Amino acid sequence: MNLRIRVYHIVFQFLTSGDLMDFIDITVGLIVLIILEIVLGIDNLVILSILSEKLPPQQRKKARRWGLTLSWVMRLIILALAVDLIKLTKPLLTLANMSLSARDFFLIGGGAFLIWKATDEIHQDVTEELESNDKKTGGFKTTFRAVIFQIALMDIIFSLDSVLTAVGLTSHFWVMAVAISSAILIMIFASEVVSAFIKEHPTIKMLALSYLILIGMVLVADGFSFHIPRGYIYFAMGFSLAVESLNLVKHSRKKRQSRSGK
Repeated sequence: MNLRIRVYHIVFQFLTSGDLMDFIDITVGLIVLIILEIVLGIDNLVILSILSEKLPPQQRKKARRWGLTLSWVMRLIILALAVDLIKLTKPLLTLANMSLSARDFFLIGGGAFLIWKATDEIHQDVTEELESNDKKTGGFKTTFRAVIFQIALMDIIFSLDSVLTAVGLTSHFWVMAVAISSAILIMIFASEVVSAFIKEHPTIKMLALSYLILIGMVLVADGFSFHIPRGYIYFAMGFSLAVESLNLVKHSRKKRQSRSGK
């Protein structure tokens, strides 16, 4: 009986103290942050799937696992340096009444790299049939290390957005670390599904690459202090994805009709 009264007393103290509000605040913050980290990691997951497709089938799964592990490590390292990361807004250079910080240079460089990489991938896809003979006769062969190196560069770029979001939402380091780690674990299991879907529907790959160009342009604009509201970007991406979804439904129905006709 005394034990039950003691338990009730502890529960009552917890409910009437500020600890309950802190617990709710941390729990809600953790859930929201995990969702945001997954959303922010989708573009990383897409480019990871695209890059790994260049490798032989037996190496693709390994490359995706290595890539996501690198992404997790990069995010935790940058998160540990979050205090210094926030200070990167100190102006280093002023041009035409525009101040540029280390963070701005990082965003401009990262955005330019994304634009170049996505454009190069689109060019290779468009000219794939014309260059197929050259590749068969000893052209450049993509190696596992080369793909992992490119994935690492992408991880550094995408990690900044992820960490800045985490730092902006909560002041608890362990909450940020748990959210980032949980998001990466979820993406590890989702990577196979995303890769299979992109391989089955090549037009999705082209759409994803165009998204990367758009994201790269947004990063460059942010670097030059020209902020583009994310709502416009999400609407454009959502609208184009909806149109592409209709095309996929149309093509799948045509395939079913042709099979039934046979």
